[in-house]
Parts: sequence; C-alpha cells; structure tokens
Amino acid sequence: MYTLMKTTLADAATLRPIVAQVMNIEDTVYDGPDGSAVRFRGRLFRDSVEAFDLVFEQFKPLGYTPLFRKEGESHLVLAMPGVIEPARTNPGVNIIMFVLTLLSMLLAGGAYGYTGTEPGTLGDWLLLLWNGWPFAASLLAILLAHEFGHYFAARYHRMAVTLPYFVPFPFSLFGTMGAVIMLKAPPVNKRALLDMGIAGPLAGLVVAVPIVILGLATSPVQAIPLGQTGGFEGNSILYVLLKYLVHGQLLPAPTTTDGLPYWLFMLRFYVLGVFNGGGGTDVFLNQVAWAGWAGLLVTGLNLIPAGQLDGGHALYVLIGRRARVLVPIIITVLVGLGFFWNGWWVWAALIFFLGRAHAEPLDQITELNPTRRLLALFALVLFVLVITPIPFTI
Repeated sequence: MYTLMKTTLADAATLRPIVAQVMNIEDTVYDGPDGSAVRFRGRLFRDSVEAFDLVFEQFKPLGYTPLFRKEGESHLVLAMPGVIEPARTNPGVNIIMFVLTLLSMLLAGGAYGYTGTEPGTLGDWLLLLWNGWPFAASLLAILLAHEFGHYFAARYHRMAVTLPYFVPFPFSLFGTMGAVIMLKAPPVNKRALLDMGIAGPLAGLVVAVPIVILGLATSPVQAIPLGQTGGFEGNSILYVLLKYLVHGQLLPAPTTTDGLPYWLFMLRFYVLGVFNGGGGTDVFLNQVAWAGWAGLLVTGLNLIPAGQLDGGHALYVLIGRRARVLVPIIITVLVGLGFFWNGWWVWAALIFFLGRAHAEPLDQITELNPTRRLLALFALVLFVLVITPIPFTI
C-alpha cells in the first residue's frame, strides 16, 4: 500500500539534512500534485547504491519514500510522501495451486503416448497419474528452479515478492501454463531488477539442459512414417545442438529434400516446421525428453524482450524506456508467426495488453556495472538460442 499525504515546509526542512548527507543540493522545489512531494536537485557525492540505502532508511520513519532520478547532468532526489508497505499474501493459495498443477502435469505425462482405452475406474485414473511421474518430476524440477531462481535473487536484494504461483492447465500437452512470482513493491535499482530477471532462466536452464540430454539419450531414433508432415516438436538452436551432441546427426534426417540443398531444407524445417512427408528418421521423445523440451520452450517464451517478461527486464535495464519502441515490432513478428502456430497470437495479445509497461526502479541513477551489462546482453543472446519459431507442427 502507498498512503499519500501532503508535504509541509517543516517536513521539507527535516528531509533536507538527510539528502545533504549524500548530495550537494543546488535547489529545492515542490513537485507532484498539490505540492505533495519535494524535489532536491544537485549531484551525488557518494556511491548511488549506498546513497539510496541511507536515504531510504532515514526517510522511512518519517513516512517518505525516496526516488532517485536523472535530469540532464543533474541528480534528483524526490521525497514522495507515503511508505510502500507490501501486501500480505496467503501461502495456502500457492500450495493449492501447486498441488493442482502437480496433478494436472501427472495427467499430461500419463496421457503422453497413451494408446489404451479411456480409463473407466478410479484405479485406472490413479495408474494413469502414476505413469506420468517421469514427465511431471522433470518439468516441475525445471519450473521450480526457474521460479525460485527469481525468488532467491529477489530476496537477496531485499525485494518483496510472492512465492511462485503455479498455473494448472488440465488436459493440455504440459498440464500447466507455467508459474509466476509477483513483485509486491518496485525494484530498488536496475542491478536488482536484472539479477531477479535473469536468475530464473539461468537456473531453469541449469536443470533443463541435463534433463534434455538424459531424455534424448534414452529416446529411440526411429523411422518417420511416409506421408507424415506434422507432429514434430519445434527446434531452437540449443535444442538442435543438443540433439546433435547426443545422437551425432541433425534430426530429423529426411530421406528426400525436395530437390533443395540439404542445408536449405533443414533451415526451412527448423524455422517454419515444413516437412515433406518423404520419410526419414527422427528421435521419438520419451516423457523426460518431452519435459526437457518443454522447459526450453518456457525459457524461450520468458526471454521474449518485452514488458514484464524476463527478457523485457534485460532489455529495459540496457536501454531504458526506449525498449517500448520494440514492442510493436515484436507483436508484428508474433502475429506473422501465428499463421504457422496460432499460439503466437495469444502471446502477441498478452504483450499488447500487458507487455508495454516495465517495472521501473526506485533508484534510476544507479547504472549496470560492466559484468551485469554483459549479463543483460547474454540474456538477449540466450533468447535467440532457445526460442522456438514454430513450437509445434500439426
């Protein structure tokens, strides 16, 4: 919660000595609606991270929250009346959603490759759920690593966040729509925002890559039936490389390439999912490989460089509000890809309605250090490596 009140001259006189501990103050101006905030302009003479922490802690008992901003060559400290108090959340909701997601994923795993008759008794359904444990355990491990990567990075920076909310999606391919954690207060600075944003994909990949390798190693390479043109999982650059690492060849391996050079045929397949139905060989994924592939897909989707997505955080901390200029381009690309896989239309809509805002830090003076700048660039490179242009060919 954020309680608004009006700043008085007495308050401004009390706040000024606090700011003077970190800034050479050039002028003081009332700002905000009805003079509800006071703005101190000058230049910081202390490290911006230390300065913010000091001002934040001393403003809080007085009922104020500082915002650090830049204006040309000047630094601004805005004393905003009110203190952000993170709302309490009920962990019972998180537990219930997790249990429902677990059951939904067990069902998805049990149904994967199932060719029997529809279960008719409770015992049949329980057996189906039990048979789905390799898929559920594998995908849950990836999602848990991803979400708690976010969570622990946020807690390291003393950011108020919720526990992960897992989203069940019964009778779907994966049994879940993933999971989310939500900020309960703005991030402190760009460094904290990047650390929280990139920690999820990196932690998820650390778990997903071994699972993909294990799954591919235990999945058979078999003949593709003649006439089959659909039913292939999509291919990211990383996934193609992992298949090559495990099986020593580019898969699928077509019998005929429609008269095209081999490299062009494979490029067309990897980007657009077009397969000619002429047969060949491919790896037929077991539950573990399927879960690992899904983990890579989720990572790629979260790294789309827009809005509140992990990739959006990385782009925002690099170029600031200019990141919004790319949103229409991203939406246009997704709409175009939607003609090959209509799931992209859903993502285009989500980004259009929810992806145009960024989590703006309280301290916007503190910039990324060189290591974090490279890490943010790596996040964008990672997006290119793990994104799957056409996740499914029907």
